[in-house]
Amino acid sequence: MTRFPSSVYDSRVRRAAELAKSAGLDALVITPGPDLRYLIGSRAQSFERLTALVIPADGSTASVVIPRLELAALRESAANELGLEIRDWVDGVSPHEMVAAMLPSPARTAVADAMPALHLIPLTETLGAAPVLATEVLRELRMTKDADEIAALRRAGAAIDRVHARMGEFLAAGRTEAEVAADIGRAIVDEGHTAAEFIIVGSGPHGADPHHEVSDRVVQAGDIVVVDIGGPVEPGYNSDSTRTYSIGEPSSEVAAKFAVLERAQQASVESVRPGVTAEAVDAAGRDVLIEEGLGEYFVHRTGHGIGLSVHEEPYIVAGNSMTLTEGMAFSIEPGIYFRGEWGARIEDIVVVTADGCESFNNRPHGLTVL
Repeated sequence: MTRFPSSVYDSRVRRAAELAKSAGLDALVITPGPDLRYLIGSRAQSFERLTALVIPADGSTASVVIPRLELAALRESAANELGLEIRDWVDGVSPHEMVAAMLPSPARTAVADAMPALHLIPLTETLGAAPVLATEVLRELRMTKDADEIAALRRAGAAIDRVHARMGEFLAAGRTEAEVAADIGRAIVDEGHTAAEFIIVGSGPHGADPHHEVSDRVVQAGDIVVVDIGGPVEPGYNSDSTRTYSIGEPSSEVAAKFAVLERAQQASVESVRPGVTAEAVDAAGRDVLIEEGLGEYFVHRTGHGIGLSVHEEPYIVAGNSMTLTEGMAFSIEPGIYFRGEWGARIEDIVVVTADGCESFNNRPHGLTVL
């Protein structure tokens, strides 16, 4: 399955126009990236030649401005089934002027946050006014997942769980992080993903760096190892799950601190329900760590939204007073990090349900001894 039925995209484009109008805009101009894939199912890439979906806020027919030599990139999308006007162009023609000709002058527009500067600057000059980001307009659509999106995220969660279940095949003393990661990458694809989007194997002191990737460090007996992995499943929805492993029995100190982290992660998960704020979910787990004297070692937000992008709204972080609603999907991933020594993180993807949440990841949360 490469995309959803065309009716899904038709509804999204219509709703995007309505939201643009409510925001006082004349149009949305969406270049290749997650927003374009969300709206019409297109996997077109961004090059030096402009490709853009133009959605007028007045509800008139949307158009795709695209280089003639890139027309094949629309074949897998819903563009033709939606009846979008395809406006192709050849070298020597200004696509930015083509966009401007569809809109009033000066036009009030919003652009995809993935639009390259080489298109944003000339488009701004041609339109006669600086656009705003479409993120504020589209986030209401992208944050709330429908049943098909939730099913895709559920498949992604199950697929990455199967990879974690095989970690004993890959992770062992005497192997380098890079060797472990190579095996994990193959398993991610074997278990149903289209690619490995990211792999973190943080062994020993490297586990204290939340964004460590992999290195040639040799995994040693006694190491605590953070494994954070994920990737997309068709039609492009991502998994993201972290589990922490111990190469041999952990010390009593490590086990005790990890047990607190496990309680913190559970507290945040149990706090999720409609009407609760994003910052309250962050606080639920963070407070557990603070009470046990570990608060200073939790150095990042509790979570991030997920869908066609690995990181998207809503962000589960202090200061975000956004109220959670049914269908929002995001990670819950508290961690503790002791610089130069070890680190640990537990991460699940959850979706808000009518009376709580469903977790897409169901591997054991405890410190797994290998």
